[in-house]
Amino acid sequence: MSDTLKDSLQADLTTAMKARDELRSATLRMVLTAVRGEEVAGKAARVLSDEEVVTVLQREAKKRREAAEAYDGAGRTEQAARERAELGVVETYLPTPLSDEELAELVDEAVLVATAEGLTGMGAMGAVMSQLKGKVAGRADGKRLSGAVRARLQA
Repeated sequence: MSDTLKDSLQADLTTAMKARDELRSATLRMVLTAVRGEEVAGKAARVLSDEEVVTVLQREAKKRREAAEAYDGAGRTEQAARERAELGVVETYLPTPLSDEELAELVDEAVLVATAEGLTGMGAMGAVMSQLKGKVAGRADGKRLSGAVRARLQA
């Protein structure tokens, strides 16, 4: 078993290359390039933690989703299918997303804490979001999270 998510990605790339799996090897190369780019970004090179690698994976997954939608809109179904196939490969390395029920449960708990601190209505949005960010990291995107919090606070 590999020590880190990056090691796992690298090992899987090697396996995909040996199996001549073009889609998987191309996608893993793309992801590892993005990870390495993130590692050398900034003033000093560093090694990313697994959480940071997951963030890069989420960003790459979002790019694939948006590209597939754009290709569909332009009538380029082959490219859209390729983007979706790449998305499927990237998603195998992401944590299991929260179900709507699990997310609603976490939002309810955070709203109760904010209410106990005297924050109510939309004024509690920032406090609830900051409290939930760490709990749902990698398992729900910011747009989905803010939508759930907003819906709960306006109810």
